[in-house]
Amino acid sequence: MNDKHILELFRTGQREQAFCKLYSLYPKIEALILSKGGQKQDASDVFQEALIILNRNLEKSDFKLTSSFYTYLYSVSRFIWKDTQNKITKDSLQNLNALELEQAQSVLEEQKYQRAERAFLELGERCQQLLQLFYNKAMSFKDIAHVMQFKSEKIAKNQKYKCLTKAKDIYKTNQSLQS
Repeated sequence: MNDKHILELFRTGQREQAFCKLYSLYPKIEALILSKGGQKQDASDVFQEALIILNRNLEKSDFKLTSSFYTYLYSVSRFIWKDTQNKITKDSLQNLNALELEQAQSVLEEQKYQRAERAFLELGERCQQLLQLFYNKAMSFKDIAHVMQFKSEKIAKNQKYKCLTKAKDIYKTNQSLQS
């Protein structure tokens, strides 16, 4: 497996082929998780999450892969597993080098993203639609009011505020449940 070739596949939009090549690393990640007391399903879940984190990082313009894909995925998988087992401590974070700290941060960032996504999915359909129109489609409140049949822009704006407040409350509740 050639890391440069895989990076080129990502750059040219051939993500599926790149991920197929990365799956050759799975047995090593599975061995890591099994050696730490995990099960095969745990290994599969951890590897999938590590790939998601890698994919999100590769989409960032300032991300530079400074190690091999194997080293990156192994390290990220190790942090995911530690976090799953609630074994990441402030002391363990202080002993990391810059690259490892960046990878740990990516794991924690991904978890925040997943909690936010869950909070969004727990919102009602109308709130989801309103937030998608505003954030994804960049529609004005006037257009949102028309599409969603609100009487005015002000009502659309107030509804957006209420939906965001509700999403934040759900996010905080989910966060405290996981702590």
